[in-house]
Amino acid sequence: MRHQIHDLLAPLPGTARQIHSFHFRPTSAKGKIYIQASLHADEMPGMLVAWHLKQRLTELEAAGRLRSEIVLVPVANPVGLEQVLMDVPLGRYDLESGQNFNRWFVDLSEEVGNEIEGQLGDDAQRNLELIRTSLRHALARQTASTQLQSQRLILQRLACDADVVLDLHCDFEAVAHLYTTPQAWPQVEPLARYIRAEASLLATDSGGQSFDECFTLLWWQLSERFGEQFKIPMGSFSVTVELRGQGDVNHPLASLDCQALIDYLIHFGAIAGELRPLPDLPYPATPLAAVEPVATPVGGLLVFTAQPGEYLQAGQLIAEIIDPILNRVTPIHCTAAGLMYARSLRRMATAGMVIAHVAGTEAYRSGYLLSP
Repeated sequence: MRHQIHDLLAPLPGTARQIHSFHFRPTSAKGKIYIQASLHADEMPGMLVAWHLKQRLTELEAAGRLRSEIVLVPVANPVGLEQVLMDVPLGRYDLESGQNFNRWFVDLSEEVGNEIEGQLGDDAQRNLELIRTSLRHALARQTASTQLQSQRLILQRLACDADVVLDLHCDFEAVAHLYTTPQAWPQVEPLARYIRAEASLLATDSGGQSFDECFTLLWWQLSERFGEQFKIPMGSFSVTVELRGQGDVNHPLASLDCQALIDYLIHFGAIAGELRPLPDLPYPATPLAAVEPVATPVGGLLVFTAQPGEYLQAGQLIAEIIDPILNRVTPIHCTAAGLMYARSLRRMATAGMVIAHVAGTEAYRSGYLLSP
């Protein structure tokens, strides 16, 4: 195992931060897997899973069972990790810019496409290596003017040439679920089964240039641009894995999730070992555009009547908003049937606030599909 330290741009003298990456590599590596945790720095389940995974990968490397290089970043967001205000962690948004830590990673698809346009040929593997080389060089040419930009660039440079990118997150109160693309779903479905994802949400472009999509979109856009003339493989696929809720930080769950990732990497061929049977998929994959963000029109005390993981009928009551001054009770219903996979951690709602997400089956939204 090789430990690398990557320095972020320091906003002020004496305030330098680093990102630590751990590289596990066999003598002759076939492919690369990239795994990071807690890009939203108030989401800790993935960090504990990454800690368990680091111990397991050390053992597997020593036993000679690794087939692919595996790069692990247990703490992907040191900037957000330090943002604690009056005992409240604020790791979702950068306090200096107000930006979401998991948005606006640099889009280099046009730059890479322009560079390789006259070099592509009929050999798909050669085209893949050509694109990866161009992407690495394009990222190396990028410069950062803020600490946040430098953090994003470091993470992109570490993951840009990986076959598989796994971004470990969690929601507020939730069951295990994941986000990926329709194109990648055949390769991701075994992961959904091993991790026992109760919802699997698919979108080619959900908007916002999030970390996972900054890779999948590049390959998809290059395929759209050149695919009729040249063989452009999907050189990378990414998955955002949501490991339940913010409070689900304990060793039994982390150990189960770590084993699920190991099982998936064995299934994918990155680790040598016995294939474990695939569990049933609790709920079929559905379009992200079919997710209903259930909002409340009024503010007040939020009292849920439905639980994460519960399948809801169209029009079912999921919560009540209580005004303790006027004694007004406002019922909140979902519109369409679906699985409620996540809900708010807060219990005092403000008017217009999204309090829950329900995975329906019929796409009806378009444009920006992510939470803020």
